[in-house]
Amino acid sequence: MSDEEHHFESKADAGASKTYPQQAGAIRKNGYIVIKARPCKVVEVSTSKTGKHGHAKCHFVGIDIFNQKKLEDIVPSSHNCDVPHVTRTDYQLIDISEDGFVSLLTENGNTKDDLRLPTDDNLLSQIREGFGEGKDLVVTVMSAMGEEQICALKDIGPK
Repeated sequence: MSDEEHHFESKADAGASKTYPQQAGAIRKNGYIVIKARPCKVVEVSTSKTGKHGHAKCHFVGIDIFNQKKLEDIVPSSHNCDVPHVTRTDYQLIDISEDGFVSLLTENGNTKDDLRLPTDDNLLSQIREGFGEGKDLVVTVMSAMGEEQICALKDIGPK
């Protein structure tokens, strides 16, 4: 066999999964879970007793971390659930474009221009006001399962 036959597509990421498995019985309130292919923060967990046919069931109520929709799921407590890798990263706000995209400064000095302004009206007005007043703003970006959204704002003083 020659080397040319073993050609692999190169990918940008290291092949890391967007989720990891965790036993349903081990997921607690304020943890994260994937319900209906959406990353959610668990707001309520209740466990039912084992019935005639075995498994105890966990009833999860979760709030989607990006669109705040309430989702529910019932899973046998011995089964595995998907848990999203949720990361929070702070970036300094450089600019807001007219089309609703923000320009952010990363830790290594590059710019990140692919994020929209948040849909939350309160946070949106705080960002626009602070930026209009010329304050130095740091936004917290939450990312999970290939989605990213601005979720918090910090004022680090005037420019």
